[in-house]
Amino acid sequence: MSTPPTLDRPVLRWRVVDIVVASVLATAAGLIFVLWNIASNPVSAPLGAVLPGLQALLGGGWLFAGVLTALVIRKPGAAIYGELVAASVSALVGNQWGVLTLESGLVQGVGAELVFAAFLYRRWGLPTAVLSGAVAGVAMAINDLILWYPGSAAGFAAVYVVSGIASGAVLAGVLSWIVVRNLAKTGVLSRFASGRVAPSPAS
Repeated sequence: MSTPPTLDRPVLRWRVVDIVVASVLATAAGLIFVLWNIASNPVSAPLGAVLPGLQALLGGGWLFAGVLTALVIRKPGAAIYGELVAASVSALVGNQWGVLTLESGLVQGVGAELVFAAFLYRRWGLPTAVLSGAVAGVAMAINDLILWYPGSAAGFAAVYVVSGIASGAVLAGVLSWIVVRNLAKTGVLSRFASGRVAPSPAS
């Protein structure tokens, strides 16, 4: 007789409902990406003028899809899937980065995924979400420095990476955890462990 799933033995196989809900979440996130592409432009230059590299503080607006999807679905690959689908939506609608949007989505998704994988897909609390967002921020910053700012001065690179980490931790980590917590209270996540387990900051 098979042993029922517990918190210590998470079910890691994807179900049809997981794919459907992950796709819906990621598509919605992609539409938010499109809006963020527009809204961030007028802010990016002033931030960079205050301190070069500070514009990476806006990066978290493109990092939350992976963290959010992973927190809801709680399955291997969810962060990568969420970020890639959202990036695909953004690229299809159209933006200034073109096909490289997909490359960035993959890199950022892998960054977020690594944290959940490191905890063997058993930790879904606020600290894990924040760490996932922060690592996604590192991945984003390094990727951007290679693609868009090659040969940057060390000072610029340092500010850019730190800003990316801070933005990822807050916008992708904290806000995604809050969203999932509030969604769970409504009952719409009742078919997921994220909706059945009372969310706590450390769980």
